[in-house]
Amino acid sequence: MTVRTRFAPSPTGYLHIGGVRTALFNWLYARQQGGQFILRIDDTDGARNLDEALEPILSGLKWLGIDWDEGPGIGGPHAPYFQSQRAAGHRAAVERLLETGHAYRDFATPAELDEERKQAQAAGLPFLYSRKFAAFTAAEAAPFAAEGRQSVVRLKMPREGSLVIEDSVRGRVECAWEREQDHVIQRADGSCLYHLASVVDDHDLEITHVIRAEEHLSNTPRQAFIAMSLGYALPVYAHLPLVAEPGSRTKLSKRKLAQYLKNPDFKQISEHGTKIAQRIGLAPEADTFNPVIVDFYREVGYLPWAIDNYLALLGWSYDDKTEFFSREELIRCFSLERINSSPASFDPKKLWAVQDHFMHALPIEEKLALMLPMLARAGLVDDPPTAAAVNTVRQVIEASGDRLKVAGDILAYADFFLLDPPPMDEAAVKQRLAKPGARALLQQFAEAIGALPAFEPTALEEALKRVVEQAGVKTGDLVHAVRVAVTGKTVGPGLYDCLQILGRERVLARIDRALPLCG
Repeated sequence: MTVRTRFAPSPTGYLHIGGVRTALFNWLYARQQGGQFILRIDDTDGARNLDEALEPILSGLKWLGIDWDEGPGIGGPHAPYFQSQRAAGHRAAVERLLETGHAYRDFATPAELDEERKQAQAAGLPFLYSRKFAAFTAAEAAPFAAEGRQSVVRLKMPREGSLVIEDSVRGRVECAWEREQDHVIQRADGSCLYHLASVVDDHDLEITHVIRAEEHLSNTPRQAFIAMSLGYALPVYAHLPLVAEPGSRTKLSKRKLAQYLKNPDFKQISEHGTKIAQRIGLAPEADTFNPVIVDFYREVGYLPWAIDNYLALLGWSYDDKTEFFSREELIRCFSLERINSSPASFDPKKLWAVQDHFMHALPIEEKLALMLPMLARAGLVDDPPTAAAVNTVRQVIEASGDRLKVAGDILAYADFFLLDPPPMDEAAVKQRLAKPGARALLQQFAEAIGALPAFEPTALEEALKRVVEQAGVKTGDLVHAVRVAVTGKTVGPGLYDCLQILGRERVLARIDRALPLCG
């Protein structure tokens, strides 16, 4: 048997972190088993579907390296891959269920159903539809239709016994049929509901493994009943643990962002991202700027494999020690058997650590390829950049080292190299340049480095030390003053690296420009 898994998002919003984890696990299992991963768009809910939301889903998966073997943009032998385009097959399945007695037309009004619910509640009993307005044959339907009633199609669920499945994550799962309602599978307008459509499409696309979030476990009895009633073999089910809120067992929700931002780790990531967003012209209030959805991380400049690696650890582990995997290693090691059934708490701090690990290991040229587009979006380099700008940014990346945690960090470390004059931080000027004696110190330092035969870090450091000794001040007094005078801010790569990258002429010009600001 060839393993075939699927990810079937609804185009009703951006890619949620939990949805990405589900897609990733389906993709990993298919790749590990030498099978196929299918992308299907479940767009049966026309009232909620958003055409503009489809492209972020497709581009987000591509960015993460979660490629599909069949689906939108690729096609395949089981096309179409949009559920709304498969409606004829869904309606045919409904007719088969009606013919075999596994479904019926129901003419009850919402008010009549509500009255039955109230009666059950008053009696202290669980609600179970009486089927009072059910029509199992055309003859039974005629009187109701004559009254002008409209009908939906409901499943005729068993009321005795139970469904037993062996879930690959949760083991034996037993569901009593008596707890199931006669679920609607077709609306009065003839359109079919998700549960019927999903079962039919999974069968027609030859899906062998349905790997999905645990919130769908409650849907399994009705879907299994539909499949068995249509004569389909059941797929292998694997219900994944919830991706939970930080430090919680409650499902992570993009609608609760304000609450999450009270969490220090979430707040740190968000505030860090806000600074980057402001530089590239992305409004922090934009829908994409939410650390619960994947587009946030793409915009800020995370590495896609860092996201994948971290999400793989939400509910799955290889052993107690291994945290970092290459793409090939993760595919080789992944298995459904090692997925935990307990909720997996989303930890922004841990994600940050995984990102830091992979960014640190990234070769300079690959960092350059990630960071130049960020600089272009901020208007700091041309697109494409000049050779001189590329060389400067390369030197900045080398000098910045581990300070560059995400690609967007280059905006804070490269702007003063690429802008002349650099923007001056007013607070930094007041703190470091307005101090008494700063002007004289900077003038002495300018004289010292102006005469250096070699403008390189070691010589620059020795020159600064000589000025400090002669002036009888602390090293920090001059180091901080020079940094602010030359870069306009208090943080950045090593001072002597900064000076070398800028070059003697620009450094002296910037010091001269800063002197009027000094005390």
